[in-house]
Amino acid sequence: MSAVLTVQDIHTFIGQFHILEGVTVEVPDHSITALLGRNGAGKTTTLRSIMGLNPPARGQIQYRGQALNGRKPYDIAQLGLGYVPDYRAIFRQLTVEENLKIAERRPGDLDRKRQFIFEIFPDLEKLYQWPGGQLSGGQQQMLAIARALVPDNSLLLIDEPSEGLAPVIIEGMMAAIRRLTAQAAVLLVEQNFRVASQLADRYVIIEDGRSVHSGTMPDLLASPALIQKYLSAA
Repeated sequence: MSAVLTVQDIHTFIGQFHILEGVTVEVPDHSITALLGRNGAGKTTTLRSIMGLNPPARGQIQYRGQALNGRKPYDIAQLGLGYVPDYRAIFRQLTVEENLKIAERRPGDLDRKRQFIFEIFPDLEKLYQWPGGQLSGGQQQMLAIARALVPDNSLLLIDEPSEGLAPVIIEGMMAAIRRLTAQAAVLLVEQNFRVASQLADRYVIIEDGRSVHSGTMPDLLASPALIQKYLSAA
């Protein structure tokens, strides 16, 4: 499969701190790639660097052959990248419908995507007129992901979708994310290795701001020594 996203040896600073010291990631089309690693390894910063929120000082990022380096976050989003941060960032006073409506990139985006969103997240159809602040944690996570589906995004960056959710909600979330690959590639940060291993086709392990290993998820699952070395405390 061709690569939707190519991240080559990026170095990112936050203030004086050198957070990413050489991260390389490739995301094939219509697939799920998981960024794995211990807390503080640099996974979230990698997503934020791709979106231009923490621009890398060195290295190259390309989306469908277009360089993202130096672009503003809103310009990057316009190219077809959707970002779901770990804090969800929904508007608590707005209804589910209004949260989705403001994600439109072109008039009519929501009308075109509504049925697909309701098929993936049927709870949102029942709660369409509820304020975001009245949703459960799992429903808020559904809304955050659904909002990234409203425009025609072909790459979704999703940060910690299972964090704080009950196991039964996680199972539904996993099924929904799998269905997203019909329309988009997914780059996923997931601290829960069980969830990541069941979702992802490929993986990249980040350790101390560097990508140290990558490959297919079946190959990783067949290497307990690798899991023990880099993910035992993840």
